[in-house]
Amino acid sequence: MTRQGKPLTAPRMAVRTAIILFLFVSIFTGFLSGAYIWTLPTIKAVEAEEKMKLISEVLPPSHYDNDLLKDTVQIAPTESLGLDEESTAYRASKKNRPSAVVLEAVAPDGYAGKIRMLIALNADGVVLGVRVTQHKETPGLGDYIEPKKDRNKERPWITQFNDLAPTSIDGRQWKVKKDGGRFDSVAGATVTPRAVIKAVRNAALYVAANHGQFFASQEDPAKRDSAEQGRVKEVGK
Repeated sequence: MTRQGKPLTAPRMAVRTAIILFLFVSIFTGFLSGAYIWTLPTIKAVEAEEKMKLISEVLPPSHYDNDLLKDTVQIAPTESLGLDEESTAYRASKKNRPSAVVLEAVAPDGYAGKIRMLIALNADGVVLGVRVTQHKETPGLGDYIEPKKDRNKERPWITQFNDLAPTSIDGRQWKVKKDGGRFDSVAGATVTPRAVIKAVRNAALYVAANHGQFFASQEDPAKRDSAEQGRVKEVGK
């Protein structure tokens, strides 16, 4: 006579189901982990490409010959830059001489909230380029801070900062013309440019005050080591 199996009781059924689920989850997790490890180099390459694409909008490749993504300094949360979390600054150099720095700044007082920007300055504190990377300003009104949305294609509004430095013009000129400054603005949309202008000036002043951290020569190891070991500290307004 053949021996018939015992009927599955509720506890045995629960154990069997748990084992099957465990095996399924383990195999699936292993598959995902393997896929992630396999595609990780591609993911990192794409991320690096996107970063360099964005950086190139404010800093032309002709200004450096080093690997920007490997020559960085961490900036601690800084009120004058509008940063509430750690950020990375990229240091450019050419023929082992510091040439520029690219850093993030945030204007907290935009019309519709924070306006995030990427700013490049050379070793003399001159602005090389500014680009807005994230904002929620009113479409068709305050979004002209983006070159692609600006109707003036020949000279987008954001390019007004190029070749300027805090020392090149009086501090009172860092305002829209409506407030007695030198910067143009669109009628009915002055809150947005006011916020951007203030943030760009604050960033330029911040870099000037922390010049040694951003522009220590590659030929001066002592200064470079000091810059790497310490995080850039906030400078009061």
